[in-house]
Amino acid sequence: MADEEIEVEGKKKSPLIKIVVIALVAILLLVGTAVGTMFVTGFFDKKDTAAAEQALKNMEAGAADSKAAASEAAPQKKAKESPELQRFENSYMELEKPLVSNLTNTRKVIQLNLAIMTHYDERVFKNAKKHEFALRSVALDVMRQMTEADLAKPEFRKELAAKIREEMNGVLQKYEDFGGIEEVFFTSFVVQ
Repeated sequence: MADEEIEVEGKKKSPLIKIVVIALVAILLLVGTAVGTMFVTGFFDKKDTAAAEQALKNMEAGAADSKAAASEAAPQKKAKESPELQRFENSYMELEKPLVSNLTNTRKVIQLNLAIMTHYDERVFKNAKKHEFALRSVALDVMRQMTEADLAKPEFRKELAAKIREEMNGVLQKYEDFGGIEEVFFTSFVVQ
């Protein structure tokens, strides 16, 4: 009976020790494989960098010689003289708030954002900011006069921009004795 009790106690031990031993063996096997691969590929060998640097210098010297020879053999380029163009710099300014107006005799609404362009100095933009309320008012008056039939025209947007430009220049001419707005652009344009 005493022998039977010893055997039962031995069988009750958990297999934890076996799992730990197997894991350690697997880790050692992986580390050994990695170190062996590094040794075989020459990872641990001392590298001779002087020879590589000398080869690189020789290649660079050869490339410089061939480049010099190619530039001597190539025909010389002549620069053409071009007349100096006189162009003015175009400057742009966008009105911050969108303009919204009803179309005449309809329930449709037109909403757009405007930007103005000039090739004059900043005075035009300073005047436009100073009289922004008057400029917005005349732009809204022009928009309010548009009809649904005008929307069908292919050149509707260009005609609207031209009319707004004329009216804005008229306001600036009236208050500042100088218009200066060359073109009006729509940065957004919605009809609903």
